Amino acid sequence: MALVFSKQKEASKLSHLSIFGTTQIHLRNPYIIAMWSVMFPGYGHLLLNKYLRGFSLVIWELFINQLIHLNSAMVYSFIGEIEKAKEVLDVRYMHLYIPVYIFAIWDSYRTTVDMNKIYLLNEKDAVAVERLVIKPFEINYLDKRNPLSAIMWSMTIPSLGQLYIHRIFAALFTLVMTVILVHFSHFIEAFHYLLVGELKKSTQVLNAQWLMYLPSFYFFTIYDSYMNVVENNKLYDSEQRRLLRKFYQSKSFIVKKGIKVK
Repeated sequence: MALVFSKQKEASKLSHLSIFGTTQIHLRNPYIIAMWSVMFPGYGHLLLNKYLRGFSLVIWELFINQLIHLNSAMVYSFIGEIEKAKEVLDVRYMHLYIPVYIFAIWDSYRTTVDMNKIYLLNEKDAVAVERLVIKPFEINYLDKRNPLSAIMWSMTIPSLGQLYIHRIFAALFTLVMTVILVHFSHFIEAFHYLLVGELKKSTQVLNAQWLMYLPSFYFFTIYDSYMNVVENNKLYDSEQRRLLRKFYQSKSFIVKKGIKVK
């Protein structure tokens, strides 16, 4: 009986606080998660806090996209040079891209639906989250943060929004990705020439294959930091209500449904 009880209690744990961040299960829109996977395989899984699968899919997307030169082909297609788009594609690896791409979309949608069911089944009986974690190298605690601050920091340099909400793994991965994409796309260099009025040189220095990764990556980091701040704030409010009921609310106090308190 004790073993069964411990498993049930563990199953009703919907959040976890560690020195690396706050991980939780909450309601998500499956279509939004799937659309982020459409934008870039792995993004949907990262939003679900499934980091190993998400990081693996992101790295795979970079690897296979570079092999087949898909982004370069897309750029040629946008400007109407269809023949050049066909020439630049490497057909040896092209058909390896499609199955993993479709799987990322399907799996992120399926996982979101399953996690929503887990949340709804365990929401009322969920155990309390640890509110403070102190370790030799890091401290993490549950508190409320400003969603607009997360957006603003993410807009300056991707990864700062994740650091603001104490998501260490996501922040490190995002920072490394930012350096790689900016370096190989020559974005900063092109931006410098644009500021000094050398538009032609700014266009010439850009690497289209790497530049095409930046828009989806940039806006994903903004959305990811904003969404997690909102959900962490909800978790904080939930824990506050739990503590108030446990330590400050009288046992004889009963709230009846249908009665509005003005």
